[in-house]
Amino acid sequence: MTTALNSDQLNRLITAMHPAASVTVQQLPECPDIRLWLVEPESMRRQFSQDEILQIQAYPAYWAFCWASGQALAQNILQHPEWVSGKTVIDFGAGSGVIAIACMMAGARRVIACDIDHDALQACEINAKLNQVELELHDDLFTLDVDADLLIAADVLYDRANLAFLDVFLEKAPEVLVADSRIRNFDFPPYFTVSASDSFTVPDLDESDEFRRVTLYRADKNP
Repeated sequence: MTTALNSDQLNRLITAMHPAASVTVQQLPECPDIRLWLVEPESMRRQFSQDEILQIQAYPAYWAFCWASGQALAQNILQHPEWVSGKTVIDFGAGSGVIAIACMMAGARRVIACDIDHDALQACEINAKLNQVELELHDDLFTLDVDADLLIAADVLYDRANLAFLDVFLEKAPEVLVADSRIRNFDFPPYFTVSASDSFTVPDLDESDEFRRVTLYRADKNP
């Protein structure tokens, strides 16, 4: 699933969220080796009408933000390349592609960025090119048939209904890493806590402190 894409296409896509929105290349403060095309904060820094708010809610363009959990997990992977080195990795809910890109930079053999949002897959491809790495793209985890070593996912548990994916992840790979800042009292064996740290979304949405605390969980099918 490959196409020739450029940032102009991302700028066209982001106007579905708001006509005044645009994307620019932004360096991640916690992962300075990674740059992403993200929504330009100044283009969104004003009061919105009710109609504009509804339009943003209808198309929130998740791919145009590097969410706190994504930045935190990408940072962890770059600090611990042994987690992914030489492995085939699935990045579920890839969004901007930040974690998939970090995996390739850390020496992964193969990374599949998986997202149901085709706009996100375009963002993954363009951001991979910006960072001079190559990703494979897929739009449906359930139809993805690959002999993966590791599945990673960040900020995908914003809806409690998505907790069912935790079991699916272990069907797709023997090792799973999940980064989340939403679920409290996380108790889903065989997942266990690896670490916790403070992070933030880029561009910064001035989220409350509770959503800046990112916890990393791990599960192993064959511990």
